[in-house]
Amino acid sequence: MELTIDNIRKTFGEKVALDVNHYVVHSGEIVGLVGNNGAGKTTLFRVVLDLIKPDSGIARIGGVPTAHSEEWKEHTGAYVDTGFLIDYLTPEEYFDFIAKVSNIRKDVLHERLQQFEHFMNGEVMGRNTLIRNLSAGNKQKVGIIGAMLHYPQLLLLDEPFNFLDPSSQHAMKYLLESYNRETGATIIVSSHNLAHTLDICTRVTLLEHGKIIKDHDKDYANLIDEIQEYFIHNS
Repeated sequence: MELTIDNIRKTFGEKVALDVNHYVVHSGEIVGLVGNNGAGKTTLFRVVLDLIKPDSGIARIGGVPTAHSEEWKEHTGAYVDTGFLIDYLTPEEYFDFIAKVSNIRKDVLHERLQQFEHFMNGEVMGRNTLIRNLSAGNKQKVGIIGAMLHYPQLLLLDEPFNFLDPSSQHAMKYLLESYNRETGATIIVSSHNLAHTLDICTRVTLLEHGKIIKDHDKDYANLIDEIQEYFIHNS
């Protein structure tokens, strides 16, 4: 599923949060959207998902303008923050809710949840605990799993490595790579952690002050050195 952004600009007061002329993520890519806090990564996701309106410009998922249609939602999964969760439910109830709105049968839901067992590590389900009472890391896991349950062809995850312990970070990398390989889905991961991003991504896009300043395939000869130098001088 392809994502296209054209002439999107978003300001908050006098601050320019996003200013992207043209940007395309092709079907099947795993793209790392990197940049320091405040670079515009989350704003970009929120505009794409039609959670906030840009001052100008348009985002398209599979050729469908996200601000003018609902069709793209069937093929898109996203987790940006805990606002995406229904925190007065247990994880089981939350997954059941997602299954119902996505027309996923009970047996299919059970089968799909089994694929996340290693990632959950026995810490998410079967504890009769409300989502709001889970640790930050386990809330993160619930959100990521919820975003993937309906097998989206475009998956957007904002800072997914946050709050996860090292073993869970490793499990998530394997999960995303496997999902991309098996389904051909397009995955966009935003992060200020360059190491995690480079581990799984085929392409890296660097944002600074809402603008794309570097965008290359990961095998671009000088890419890693250039981005690492940016982080060294701007952290």
